[in-house]
Amino acid sequence: MNPSSLKQQRVAVVGGGYAGCAAAVELAEAGVAVSLIEAGTELGGRARRVKLPGLHGEDVCVDNGQHLFIGAYRELLRLITLVGLREEDAFTRLPLDLDIYQTFRLSCPSLPAPLHALAGLIKADGLDLAERWAAIRLMLRAQLDGFHLAGDTTVALWLAANRQPPRLIRLLWEPLTLSALNTPIATASAQVLLNVLRDSLAAERAASDFLIARHDLSATFPDAAARFIERHGGTVQRGSMVKTLQRQADGWHLNSGETAYPNVILALSAHRVATLADELPALSAHLAPLKDWSYQPIYTVYLRYPAGTRLPKPMLGFVDKTSHWVFDRGALMGEDGLFAVVISAEGRHTTLTHPELINRVSKELSNAFPYLPKPIWQKVIAEKRATFACTPNLQRPGHATGEANLWIAGDYTAGDYPATLEGAARSGVAAARALLATLPPQ
Repeated sequence: MNPSSLKQQRVAVVGGGYAGCAAAVELAEAGVAVSLIEAGTELGGRARRVKLPGLHGEDVCVDNGQHLFIGAYRELLRLITLVGLREEDAFTRLPLDLDIYQTFRLSCPSLPAPLHALAGLIKADGLDLAERWAAIRLMLRAQLDGFHLAGDTTVALWLAANRQPPRLIRLLWEPLTLSALNTPIATASAQVLLNVLRDSLAAERAASDFLIARHDLSATFPDAAARFIERHGGTVQRGSMVKTLQRQADGWHLNSGETAYPNVILALSAHRVATLADELPALSAHLAPLKDWSYQPIYTVYLRYPAGTRLPKPMLGFVDKTSHWVFDRGALMGEDGLFAVVISAEGRHTTLTHPELINRVSKELSNAFPYLPKPIWQKVIAEKRATFACTPNLQRPGHATGEANLWIAGDYTAGDYPATLEGAARSGVAAARALLATLPPQ
């Protein structure tokens, strides 16, 4: 199909998160006329820019959740380059360095894979010889098995079956699982964790690098994606919530509007997309497994300290604390004195009021770093349904819905990854390519 005929194939992409932006960019690159429709004022979905009132009434731009990218995010990095951004402008690339403050540290040297991971485990601070060997033995076993389990199970049961010492689980495997899957090890899928390990620690050395966003998460990809779509003849609508979806003789109509779209991609969250399925039996049946899903939260506590306040390192972790990771956004992004404390998955912190949580987190930081002054500004952002609970053998829906010319995209759709930004990007691209494959030849 040539570009002029592709321009006649109007597609509505509903949802301007990373999956929707990825789908719209892939279609725009192919020459399709795309309308990207987002309910909010900012693009990015659960990884977007948020403006909060500051100490003196000024706007403070933060993210609705602190996200860590890694070098294995190949699809997202490809898209970021495609829309005109350079990796070095979007990210600070750092070698893998898991530093659990004053307790454990796994740092991978600049060696060819898999020597970098092996050397990192051999030299890991805070582990005894038996614990190091147990970790190495598990990684070697996983590699010999092709990072594939005969039957999925929980991470906790998988670790127990492979005789991982309790202290090693507490210092390495539990923080790693919470960071990657946002699901406690007692219920998290071991197979999905193995997929992540396969593509990061066990892949080429650069795949395990940390990529720290230099800007807010809307600026990291979605804003540039919107400009790319518009340059390619598409449109981007913000502040437009789609509440109804109806098929008529001339195509799909959104909110009973006059515009008919021959094709639609629903790039909404798992619990949001189901609200559009009531009048669409095939879509409703396709999404039926989602009714039994559970979801996991991510809490981010922002603390502003006086100018010049710094952490010993830009990113540090904790165990046996309410706080899981703390990021120095001054060191990472130039937001002087602003720290972001991330708390993954469910836990006792969800029962606390926001002032109680702020008080607990700030005390943990002051106990760890006695030189810190009192914070002068603070805010909690709680994403109650940040990710789906990544449990064993989860049946995830495919992109085709059973409704003709209607597709879904999102980090929850069928794929190897947990609910990550890379998973969202892969899903969006896959949905777009599946749609493109159905268009009639020229």
